[in-house]
Amino acid sequence: MKGIGISPGIALGKVFIYKEPEIVLFKKQVEDLNYETERLERAVEEGLSQIENIYDQVLKTLGKREAEIFNAHKMIMKDPEFVGLVERKIKSERVNAEWAVKEVVDYYIELFKNIEDGYLRERVLDLKDVSKRLLRILLGIETVDLGSLKEECIIVAEDLTPSDTAQMNKEVVIGLVTGLGGKNSHTSIMARTLEIPAITGLKGITNVAKNGDFMIIHGKEGLLLLNPSEKDIKRYKEKKRSYEEFKLKLTKMRREKSISKDGIKVDVLANIGNPKDVDKVIENNGMGVGLYRTEFLYMGRNKPPTEEEQFKAYKIVAERLAGRPVIIRTLDVGGDKDLPYLNLSREKNPFLGYRAIRLCLDMIDIFKMQLRAILRASAFGNIKIMFPMISNVKEIREIKRILEGIKKELRDQKIPFNENIEIGIMVEVPAVAIHSDIFAKEADFFSIGTNDLIQYTLAADRGNQDISYLYSQYHPAVLKLIKMTIENGHKEGIKVGMCGEAASDEKLIPILLAMGLDEFSMCPSSMLKARWIINKTSKTEVAAMLDAILSLATAEEVEKFIDEKIILS
Repeated sequence: MKGIGISPGIALGKVFIYKEPEIVLFKKQVEDLNYETERLERAVEEGLSQIENIYDQVLKTLGKREAEIFNAHKMIMKDPEFVGLVERKIKSERVNAEWAVKEVVDYYIELFKNIEDGYLRERVLDLKDVSKRLLRILLGIETVDLGSLKEECIIVAEDLTPSDTAQMNKEVVIGLVTGLGGKNSHTSIMARTLEIPAITGLKGITNVAKNGDFMIIHGKEGLLLLNPSEKDIKRYKEKKRSYEEFKLKLTKMRREKSISKDGIKVDVLANIGNPKDVDKVIENNGMGVGLYRTEFLYMGRNKPPTEEEQFKAYKIVAERLAGRPVIIRTLDVGGDKDLPYLNLSREKNPFLGYRAIRLCLDMIDIFKMQLRAILRASAFGNIKIMFPMISNVKEIREIKRILEGIKKELRDQKIPFNENIEIGIMVEVPAVAIHSDIFAKEADFFSIGTNDLIQYTLAADRGNQDISYLYSQYHPAVLKLIKMTIENGHKEGIKVGMCGEAASDEKLIPILLAMGLDEFSMCPSSMLKARWIINKTSKTEVAAMLDAILSLATAEEVEKFIDEKIILS
């Protein structure tokens, strides 16, 4: 069977079928409305207590970034609009609390059902997770405790919520297989963080596999073998052994530099979301941070972070990296990532709407506060500023004007900062890539954001499974835009990096190296593998193939060419 590989690795073991207990709801008319609203209040309190325990558990085992998922769950459970709607339905329709919860959740799901944006779809999944917890508490339904599993197993489920994944016993769960989900779902992210092989996209798998069946999964390839032959078991045990040995070899790459076989040096940097992530960057000897996402500071709260809070979060990263570059991306939220306290209106097409730099240039006080904090922190390390979602030159010029005004304020107040701080832009809009010769005259560096560049170029939402076949980093049009951007940046003497997921794509790294990419920025856990690939690649040899690659017609042809012609040795 073939699914979607979401977390690499090979697992061989017995199947444990996980099915959520069925929730059967009936609409009942109630007389005592106070009793019913009190039932709801007690269930909300119990739900918050459970989520708080999960948050603490995930914080200890996985870190703040993964734990933030459950902050979002707490916000939903405490949301006065959500809980208030349920209470009003109980009182106005005189119905039981369970039915009121169901009706309100159905209302929200209907509201969001036609939205293609992946981020908002994840919020709907969060709402479903929270509502199921609330309904189980109200109905007194006990769930299977995945934390109590004693024997090694591969969990097979139609779907796994973040709560399910967070509570499972990591000592015995050796693999995950689900019918539903995507590469960027919370469960996928957790599986990769825990380094558990995982596959998704196998709808109906719980009707095919049974408890006790033997299963092999290949997380990178998305392959699943159910009740395999002895020959297959032997073959995959050998593959697993080779994979584990290779992982061990990669640890030696911490001492190596990122230099190609023919002596071309590049930098491998990390994408981080909070100061705690720096531990992994240092552990893997990363050359710095190519993308510091600042959204975490703004989320899970009811007002923007203060200048001082931001300053401390930026300063600690700069100090710990001791002179290595830290590229801080300014706030990248908007119609698709709602911050309640910004009172943003709903948009039909949020990825093309009021977000990122467009929002910041409008909400100027929030923008200036962040820029002040970044400038102040620049006195403590090699900080650079990067602006997302740039689409025209006027935006950069306006940013420079604002930045100069803030610099003057800091000088007048005798507050130290780096006078020569570099400012760069993300190249994620096709118009910017095409016009990159002009933009290169205005910026100190480029960072190619492939996640958005691909979806804008190919008109394919990266979070939409129905059209996932259209979204590909191997598409010749995307590769031509990347090559054009690198060449135009170099003509003006500026560095060009990449911070999208393509920067860690094992097949694409040799192509990007051959195109002249200066910096590869990625998830810290991918850095050692990327360094190994760079060390095994001859830039000159792959560069000689670029014309042939870019003349191909489809993404499939490009991928096939790479598989057959680019052999690392």
